[in-house]
Amino acid sequence: MEQQAGQIVELLKTKGLRVTPQRYAIYTNLLSRNDHPTVERLLVDLNESVPTSSQATIYSALQVLRDAGLVREVLLEEGICRYDANMAAHHHFRCRCCGGIEDISWQQLSNINFQGLRPGLHIDSYEVIVHGTCDRCIPAKNPPHWGDANEFEILQQSGQ
Repeated sequence: MEQQAGQIVELLKTKGLRVTPQRYAIYTNLLSRNDHPTVERLLVDLNESVPTSSQATIYSALQVLRDAGLVREVLLEEGICRYDANMAAHHHFRCRCCGGIEDISWQQLSNINFQGLRPGLHIDSYEVIVHGTCDRCIPAKNPPHWGDANEFEILQQSGQ
């Protein structure tokens, strides 16, 4: 852990950042997880043991880390910004039932064809967000139709 801490400090310095306890804590926290937390979730998690961070501090640190290319904002649902320290190209899956988020490797969706786009559009980058139901939310017997969260609730209430 001490070696990893030193590597994180060096990485922050090589990006030209001043290493503050808050930046270090936020970046370390994001590196250790893959659930793409919101600022509010980060605030709760970071202040769990020692309340030292404010929401404004977290927003400020995230902006600096984002501008340095160490974290990225992930918009998987309208009006909710999440953060991810995985800077490798990847896509996302979001469960409509539990809200769980999982990374999808870039190679799994590598056959996207942009040939059908109208002439004049030049693609710089893209990211796919797949919405559906995760295996933790689909009952073992009688799974609902994909994307039909209401049917899932009905099955759950009837005990199936």
